[in-house]
Amino acid sequence: MLKTILTLTLVLLAQAVSAADTAAPAFTLPDSDGEQITLPRAHRGVDIYYFWASWCPYCKTLMPHLQSMRIEYGDAVTVYALNIRDEEMPEVFMLENGYDFVLIPEADPAMALYGVLATPALFLVDGEGKIRFNLYDMVFDDDGEYDALTQRQKAGRRAPRWAAEIRQQVDRILDGYESD
Repeated sequence: MLKTILTLTLVLLAQAVSAADTAAPAFTLPDSDGEQITLPRAHRGVDIYYFWASWCPYCKTLMPHLQSMRIEYGDAVTVYALNIRDEEMPEVFMLENGYDFVLIPEADPAMALYGVLATPALFLVDGEGKIRFNLYDMVFDDDGEYDALTQRQKAGRRAPRWAAEIRQQVDRILDGYESD
């Protein structure tokens, strides 16, 4: 019962910012170098806002997929790693794992703006500042098929599926720029 209530709460909160063409809430936070980053930003590309924590098995499993997208798409895709609820050093984690995302090490202030209650949370934001995809729309769609698995096993099975959908959505957004 508690799992159902939590799931419904997360889904309802996430739906507030997941509707197609919903304006991405604006925020300004310092990156790992102390530079102020203001998002969303206007450009011809896709920004991935990835709310994560180093202790989250789902986050750690999805990150290599995001890194490969960042490499594959080059400057057309920017990954903003918004570290939340983490007591570890996210800079060390990113360096040790070879991730070259834009790290925002203390992103808790942006959580409420996006309805983020749990990790991972991921939003694709287009160059007009509109949310075009919300990972929460996929997080709870397995109908209990993974209930008997550990969190690490669940993460290992879900991350590739999530990554495939994220790639498909990124392609759609980028294809829209080409047709302009």
